[in-house]
Amino acid sequence: MKRQLFGTDGIRGRANQHPMTVEVAMRVGRALGHLVKQGKLGRVVEKGHQGQIVIGKDTRRSGYMLEQAIAAGVTSMGVNVLFLGPLPTPGIAFVCQSMRADAGVVVSASHNSFEDNGIKIFGHDGFKLPDEVELELERLVLTDAIDDVRPEGMDIGRARRIDDAVGRYVVYLKTTFPNEFTLDGKRIVVDCAHGAAYKVAPIVFEELGAEVIKLGVKPDGSNINDGVGSLHPGGVEKKVRELRADLGIALDGDADRVIVVDENGDTIDGDAVMAMCALELHSRGKLKNNTLVTTVMSNIGLDACLADNGIQVERTQVGDRYVVERMRDGDYNLGGENSGHLIFLDSTTTGDGIVAALAILGVMCREQKPLSELAKVFVPVPQTLVNVKVAKKTPLDELDEVKSVISDVEGRLNGKGRVLVRYSGTEMKARVMVEGPDEAAIVADAEKIAAALKDACAA
Repeated sequence: MKRQLFGTDGIRGRANQHPMTVEVAMRVGRALGHLVKQGKLGRVVEKGHQGQIVIGKDTRRSGYMLEQAIAAGVTSMGVNVLFLGPLPTPGIAFVCQSMRADAGVVVSASHNSFEDNGIKIFGHDGFKLPDEVELELERLVLTDAIDDVRPEGMDIGRARRIDDAVGRYVVYLKTTFPNEFTLDGKRIVVDCAHGAAYKVAPIVFEELGAEVIKLGVKPDGSNINDGVGSLHPGGVEKKVRELRADLGIALDGDADRVIVVDENGDTIDGDAVMAMCALELHSRGKLKNNTLVTTVMSNIGLDACLADNGIQVERTQVGDRYVVERMRDGDYNLGGENSGHLIFLDSTTTGDGIVAALAILGVMCREQKPLSELAKVFVPVPQTLVNVKVAKKTPLDELDEVKSVISDVEGRLNGKGRVLVRYSGTEMKARVMVEGPDEAAIVADAEKIAAALKDACAA
């Protein structure tokens, strides 16, 4: 069955427009509740087990209607609901796992503007659902297969709120920071993007001893990601320079990724962050199987940097879920995306911006070096990325003119670079990435490919 709802990171779209409507959300809740009752989410269902699903969200206005619609669907199938309120995506995965819930639902569109929203789902183990389970959810949502399943009386589920979810998550986060260190004397700028981490993140760093300068901590339902957070680190850069801070941290709307700024106010490349973390773990014999897992978007300079130190790089398609799947399959404990998703599988089950920031601070404490110096281990090959708005996502292997331009570019690079063209899994965009030794040439090459895509995929 071809995917119609789920993209690379759940369901996402304009709130109150298909598929992000209350009608679809309620059907998702019903489908999820049905899978719980049938024991199809990996947990063995014992007789009398009613099941429970935790639901959390970010700070978008539309989160209210969608969480309630999902809860209505879940309870209508005889499964209980625990509302967590605004909490980072990884925090919802953590609470789901720690409370032995059957599944966790996140109502968030991550870095998108407030008009959008989305639904992401975790299994009872805190990991995102595999493709085959998402496809089964789609089948149940889009057909009438369970329309006649109607528990009655005491078999109907109920809902209640968990008031201390933030506190539980804060305690867990602090356990991921090395016990032998504190953040005493550290000045840290933290931008929460007016999103899900607006309470959690400042508390964590303050309780570990840091002086915290807070940005993006006044959500109003419509200002999430608006000129703040990981997509707009300029505010953090400016504040770090102004206050001579030791580190700047910019989270996205659901806090599953982080962009870091060094003591000079310069944003550090995500590949550089992965390189320094991999090398530090490797130096202590803690990097499992001497491997880092990343995606095809990471710079090829990362491979060269780590190969010199006996570390191999494995690549997956774009999406932190695919990184995690490969990590689990290969028994690896470090992976991520250069966009800021970092997964420390010894500590968490998904990308966690706060865990990642604490890991970076841990490296700084162990090495007794500022971030700018640590980041020098990575030297990128020139890379350019162009985003192209498209009206349709025609399979790339059907676009002869685009394939011809790509072939010409690859011929010129002659093995000294690479071309990657793919459609976004969450937006109506194509992404064109070109790497090579000549920066001016690769920029021109990327624009040629982008122009061909515009012609081929215009409305």
